[in-house]
Amino acid sequence: MKRILPCLAALGLVMFTPPAFAQSAVDPIADLIQNALQDSAPAAPQIAPDWVLKASLYHAGAPGVGGRDSLGCPTVAMRTAATDRTLVPRRTILFIKETVGMPMPDGSVHDGYWYASDVGGAIKGNRIDLFTGSGRGSMAPMMKLNMRAVTVSRAGTFEGCPRAGARVAAR
Repeated sequence: MKRILPCLAALGLVMFTPPAFAQSAVDPIADLIQNALQDSAPAAPQIAPDWVLKASLYHAGAPGVGGRDSLGCPTVAMRTAATDRTLVPRRTILFIKETVGMPMPDGSVHDGYWYASDVGGAIKGNRIDLFTGSGRGSMAPMMKLNMRAVTVSRAGTFEGCPRAGARVAAR
């Protein structure tokens, strides 16, 4: 509300300005509104994309999918990603902006961070396979990304095994 009042006040000033000023290239109302909107928008990480990859989804229970990734660690729903390790090294923390805000299995929302800890026979080149959880139904929240290009950024590396429920801490 505090940001709206100055905008409304400025609107009153512009309505009573001479026509010559109103036709100039300066638009103080638009500037005020744009600044107010930018100040209230949540800040997204400023990570430049390293890759544009075609995303596909996989889940536990699918043929050939076990409960462990290529590091021998348990797969973690909405965190484990399979990549071509010649393009994206295993143990890389990835940021995928298109997954920010998607529902997580625990009811929270996704922060966009994934672990490159798995590989797959069909994952060659500019591809990424995102693990959604147990059963085909786990793929539903992410189906809009299936077979689409996503922007992927290197956000750090990790040691050990990815943990379920843990927030990703990029290094």
